[in-house]
Amino acid sequence: MNKNILAGEVQEYINNHLNGDVFTIAMAKSPFPEVSSKELANQIAARQKSAKKLPTWYQQELIYYPALLSIEQCSSESTAAYKSGLTIGESLIDLTGGFGVDSLFFARKLKSVTHCEINPELSEIAAHNAVVLKQSNMAFLSLDGIAYLQESSLHYDNIYIDPARRSTSGKVFMLKDCTPNVVEHLDLLLSKSKRIIVKTAPLLDLSAGLKELKNVSEIHIVSVKNECKELLWILENDATGPVKIVCTTLNEQEKSFSFIKGEEDSEAEIPGLDLQQYLYEPDTALLKGGAFNLIASRYGLQKLHSQTQLYTSSKVLEDFPGRRFRIKGLIAPADLKKEKDLRGNVIARNYRDKAEQLVKKYKIKPDQQRFLIFTQSKKQGYLVIDAQIEQHY
Repeated sequence: MNKNILAGEVQEYINNHLNGDVFTIAMAKSPFPEVSSKELANQIAARQKSAKKLPTWYQQELIYYPALLSIEQCSSESTAAYKSGLTIGESLIDLTGGFGVDSLFFARKLKSVTHCEINPELSEIAAHNAVVLKQSNMAFLSLDGIAYLQESSLHYDNIYIDPARRSTSGKVFMLKDCTPNVVEHLDLLLSKSKRIIVKTAPLLDLSAGLKELKNVSEIHIVSVKNECKELLWILENDATGPVKIVCTTLNEQEKSFSFIKGEEDSEAEIPGLDLQQYLYEPDTALLKGGAFNLIASRYGLQKLHSQTQLYTSSKVLEDFPGRRFRIKGLIAPADLKKEKDLRGNVIARNYRDKAEQLVKKYKIKPDQQRFLIFTQSKKQGYLVIDAQIEQHY
């Protein structure tokens, strides 16, 4: 950590070049003898990246930013705040602290938080920023969190761990392929805490994760703007009974859909009905949860087809976690070819062609509000729905 970056004139330079081209800045000669042009460019790029993702850090003076990769990989403020609501008691140890975003939000909720980070510079940066942000109930340890737990006699109300995947090879994502290895050290974690919160990438299959882990009480699937951001596995010593699945969307309004593992297997009758006034597409968090039939029964919707995760209704559902379209009508494929200036955003769900193929085939140009939804229903088979979007998230 180069503390010369915190000097007044250097900070002024960074603030004055927030809209600058970081590549040009990195290649130019630095105006400061003790701060390289590469360091200046990194501070600017990292702060630019933090504007929407980490507004608390972005708006605060004298924040020191780590390598850009750490900013790209850390939690956003919205997901960190959500995780803080999953804690219990008063204390937490973050075994993979990183830049410290999750730890800081945990500290806002709990009495004490211990931040472990094996990278000494990153640990120093997180500690510095905590002082700048006036968060005084945090302790920072530059060491291996698992090794520390093995040697310590302390017990925590919560343990948080965000294991990193060791290898990008192979199509199957397993927890045992991550560092730290949660599966290998699970008994240790359970002996040191009442509650363990494990964050994993969204690509981890729920069933695969349940096979590797034990004592799982809840799984939280979190998305932002219809993009699944993370899976949160809640493990507890006294966990009994079925697992609760919580699908949460964090947008302007937080929406949740929860169910007990096993409920999603219920069969739903797919009536041979005509399309009604509105079409609903579940958020990616709900789709990851897999409770396709339960969505229909909970919200009073009709499923178009057993293999089509689209739903129709005559009612407006403001609290539906996903997209809502007003159906304008149906278009025959032959009529699509007749339009000279065909516009619309293309969605293909359970259709014979992919969206990009359809765009080329019918020469469809993008549009802000109009959607052309290529799908199939039980009654009408393959069809093209002409729709206007009314709710994005």
